[in-house]
Amino acid sequence: MTALDARASFPNMTRRRPPSHLRFPSPPGDLVIGIMGGSFDPPHSGHAHVIETARRAAGLDRVWVFVAAGNPLKKTQTAFVDRLAATQRRLGGRRTTVTGLEHQLGLRYTIDLLKRLKRSAPHARFVWIMGADNLRDFHRWKSWQAIASLVPIVVIARPGANPKAGLSRFATRFSASRLPQSAARTLASHAAPAWVYIAAPLDPISSSEIRAQILTAAIPPI
Repeated sequence: MTALDARASFPNMTRRRPPSHLRFPSPPGDLVIGIMGGSFDPPHSGHAHVIETARRAAGLDRVWVFVAAGNPLKKTQTAFVDRLAATQRRLGGRRTTVTGLEHQLGLRYTIDLLKRLKRSAPHARFVWIMGADNLRDFHRWKSWQAIASLVPIVVIARPGANPKAGLSRFATRFSASRLPQSAARTLASHAAPAWVYIAAPLDPISSSEIRAQILTAAIPPI
């Protein structure tokens, strides 16, 4: 998706009010939209697995993927335009829109993105999508408790992470707000804070492993 395409898909979020034919039509109140963000350096099958698992488990009608300029908690090594293009090719589809609008609007933090989305589409029901490996550091995010209190969260199992171990900080703080997996399809109808952990089959691929493999392949043998 180009910058122009992104503005056409999410025009109400731009700084200048666009022509009426480009204004973002607020989704119906019963439309459930999954939101996933990240640096995607690079995008891989694990991301696709998280999106598809969340879509099925939480009954998502659409998924919006926001490619960030960078990650304050991770070193991003690839140029934004290259990550955006790769993510569009790897994850984009009929019901999944990949956009760089977060970067184009100069937003750095998830809390700011979610606030802007909720203002832009006040009748939509948003659900934040996270892999359990990323949620281990959720308490280090800016305003992480405010994020949890702003939108419901669906957490997808990832290798080496589970609610009793890697997710303990978040899971302890919001233990009373956790729904059973059997109630996942009702998640969007619950007022935040509300979250559900989906113990789905695992995809072992991670961005860090892919980068390590690329680096290893690039180093000539001695």
